[in-house]
Amino acid sequence: MSDRRTRVAPSASAAPLAASLAAFRRELGLPDAFPPEVEAEAQAVAAAHPLPGADLTDVPFLTIDPAGATDLDQALHLSRDGDGFRVRYAIADVPALVIAGGRVDAEARRRGQTLYAPDGRVPLHPSAIGEDAGSLLPGVVRGAFVWDIVLDPDGHERSVQVARARIRSRRQWSYDEAQTAIDDGTAPPELALLREIGALRIACERERGGASLNTPDEEVVVRDGTYVLQRRASLPVEEWNAQLSLLTGMAAARLMLEARVGILRTMPPPSADAFTAFRAATVALGRGWPEGMPYGEYLRTLDRADPKAAAVLQAATSLFRGAGYVALDGAAPADPQQAAIAAPYAHVTAPLRRLVDRWGLVICEAICAGTPVPAWARSSLAALPSIMGASSRLAAQVDAGAVDRVEAALLSSRVGSELDATVLAVRNGTVLVQLDDPLVSASAPRPDGVLPGDRVRLRVQAADIATGTVAFEPVT
Repeated sequence: MSDRRTRVAPSASAAPLAASLAAFRRELGLPDAFPPEVEAEAQAVAAAHPLPGADLTDVPFLTIDPAGATDLDQALHLSRDGDGFRVRYAIADVPALVIAGGRVDAEARRRGQTLYAPDGRVPLHPSAIGEDAGSLLPGVVRGAFVWDIVLDPDGHERSVQVARARIRSRRQWSYDEAQTAIDDGTAPPELALLREIGALRIACERERGGASLNTPDEEVVVRDGTYVLQRRASLPVEEWNAQLSLLTGMAAARLMLEARVGILRTMPPPSADAFTAFRAATVALGRGWPEGMPYGEYLRTLDRADPKAAAVLQAATSLFRGAGYVALDGAAPADPQQAAIAAPYAHVTAPLRRLVDRWGLVICEAICAGTPVPAWARSSLAALPSIMGASSRLAAQVDAGAVDRVEAALLSSRVGSELDATVLAVRNGTVLVQLDDPLVSASAPRPDGVLPGDRVRLRVQAADIATGTVAFEPVT
């Protein structure tokens, strides 16, 4: 699955923003590198670890990721299976590269997940693991947890198994390359089926009542000394590919619930008040949510190019709150659902970038093999929710602070200018607006009487890149 993040393109004239982002990293205490002893252990294990005995190197797996990615968690092979389909989804065997209780393990538990910032990421694992021995790079033999999922003609799961095996990816596809090959008919069979299977899984999502907020990729570039924000809408192939990850995560959750051991990614359903407020917002914006239509289906109907749709999506964020992790060992939780997915769900497809996936993979492998869950995984299950919760809060802090500084940079040359905007939300005496140019969201004092969806004009009073603060005043 792609990570939709704001990134800053390198440029000498971007120095003030780069300096601000670097200072922000120091303020949060984000590490610049791994301790030498962690690097040394990672390199030693990567050089010596044994590969699984099962051999699937004859299967032409492939990867689909953003162009230039080096931490490749997933590889896929799709085929027909009678009147249905067979999805083989290989996930990097990170547990084989991390010694339980070792230095890499301890450092990964401190970090929790890879953190993404506009000026670069803070990885979960040293590059010897994350970008080399653990990465499913093309043309090399790697260990993987291979999920073997059989689907019926409508895309529903018939059976699932997961076991370790050696694989060799044949090619690393970028999203653009994969989309072009599928569209023009040149994709190999194991990739070409992604359109058909992806569409069926989207239909299954509709049946379940699942929902998603899709936002575009963003990049800040510098043109003639001025910061500009570019946005790229996601390609269909990205959604089809994401459906395979969701399929695998739901299969993992079902295995865990049946065995009464594991860790689930949960989210409570929106409250009745949240639904009422959201429906009222859609009506106020002139994009009313029809009675009887599931909210996920309604969100899929929105035209992302419509400025008022941006306000609807902003209002919809109130429906996607409260996500967390729940460990189970002997009893299932009272509510195992991930409400946005509309099914129980577990994280197992990104072990290079997310700590909890390492546990999910070894637990599901043991369940399928009928063997005991590794002692290190079972004994530490209860600690995972708090580790991942702290890491998620830090990731949110990194995102928010970076966005503040990027927005200040984008507006730094516009101080004194008057800008047009659409009101996304009203919050007491302020409004959240989306500016037309630059295309960013910001807070401003509320002009008298404005409501979500209204058009307003604002004057930029200040934009401080160093602190990420921006100030506006309404233009009457």
